[in-house]
Amino acid sequence: MNPEAQQDVSVSQGVRMMFYMMKPNETSFQTLEEVPDYVKQATPFFISLMLLELVVSWILKGKAPGRLDDALTSMSAGILSRLPSLFSRSIELTTYIYIWENYRLIILPWDSPWTWYLTFLGVDFGYYWFHRMAHEVNIMWAGHQTHHSSEDYNLSTALRQSVFQIYTSWIFYSPLALFIPPSVYAVHLQFNLLYQFWIHTEIINNLGPLELILNTPSHHRVHHGRNRYCIDKNYAGVLIIWDRIFGTFEAENEKVVYGLTHPINTFEPFMVQCHHLVYIWTTFWATPGFFNKFSVLFKGPGWSPGKPRLGLSEEIPEVTGKEVPFSSSVSHLLRIYAVVQFALMLAFYEETFADKAALSQVTLLLRVCFIILTLTSIGFLLDQRPKAAILETFRCLVFLMLCRFGHLKPFTPSLSFALEIFFSICIAFWGVRSIKQLASGPWK
Repeated sequence: MNPEAQQDVSVSQGVRMMFYMMKPNETSFQTLEEVPDYVKQATPFFISLMLLELVVSWILKGKAPGRLDDALTSMSAGILSRLPSLFSRSIELTTYIYIWENYRLIILPWDSPWTWYLTFLGVDFGYYWFHRMAHEVNIMWAGHQTHHSSEDYNLSTALRQSVFQIYTSWIFYSPLALFIPPSVYAVHLQFNLLYQFWIHTEIINNLGPLELILNTPSHHRVHHGRNRYCIDKNYAGVLIIWDRIFGTFEAENEKVVYGLTHPINTFEPFMVQCHHLVYIWTTFWATPGFFNKFSVLFKGPGWSPGKPRLGLSEEIPEVTGKEVPFSSSVSHLLRIYAVVQFALMLAFYEETFADKAALSQVTLLLRVCFIILTLTSIGFLLDQRPKAAILETFRCLVFLMLCRFGHLKPFTPSLSFALEIFFSICIAFWGVRSIKQLASGPWK
């Protein structure tokens, strides 16, 4: 996909692409290079819809739709999941192109509405089976669990994506490469993902007859629940008909409690991404027998020797409805600090994607390292990790060094001096905290 093609997406199209309401004649392209990066173009719409959700939630319920610490963690996961695309085309497109160029059987016309609608169905059908296997195959669940780790359910939860998920999802779309042109596939791969953003909300209840056909907030709330009746249900991307056909549909009834059946209780981004991989590694070596080790990888997350493939439903912890989500106990001032640092990092993140073609590989790599370091440090601060102050001092020093050597430049040059003063103050503050911590023990 070509970043330059983003200029062809109007505001009207941007709104409609979030709901899969674009027309075939405005989203059909002959070559892959012409396909806009719709996901990148969607960033202002993500932010706008999250702000709208916040306002509506305050009006209807008198409270925010979620917690700040959880929202920052979700957005951090979304940022991490996008960073690999700075260096190479996604494996989903790379493998698809390879199959298309070497093994295609027929060539459907790229500009036919019939090809467009067939691809819509094909991508959504492939997503259903990928999503289902991501819950039923433990090694795939290790990636997908990231998305389910939030104990809130709001639009920011939709952004909590896995870094590892794309390395297995491509398998389920590969058959389409036998006859669907890559440019058509690339459009629907993005639209299928974007559609799933707006269904992550509690402010929309029931959509009447649409509930029979479409995946809706109500259906997807069930999918994110850790109640026993919610487990392994409603895998749909856009069309809920796949769940109805294959017996995995469940309607929303009792109050849904969100998150993993065994909450991870952390806001640190690498733990959010990797904790289940660590669990699999430990379980793999602790389980005797070759076939049992094989089963640890390829049977369900709840499997152990002597149990059915997907484990025993009675072993899933019961919910009471009184569960208290894990929250950070840091001060309001520190929360504001975390938001400010996240916002500054987000500006550099957006600028990096916008200018990636003009940046050297060294600058690109250093910026990515700084983004990862920032997200990790914010997670440490929210978790109140013992080394949080030391890490934050180091991160602020790195920022000043990158600015001095020209690898980071403020989006507004006039802010350069102000940012240097701000980060110098941060270094002094966190440096003092680090010294006190080293002298007296864990930071509080």
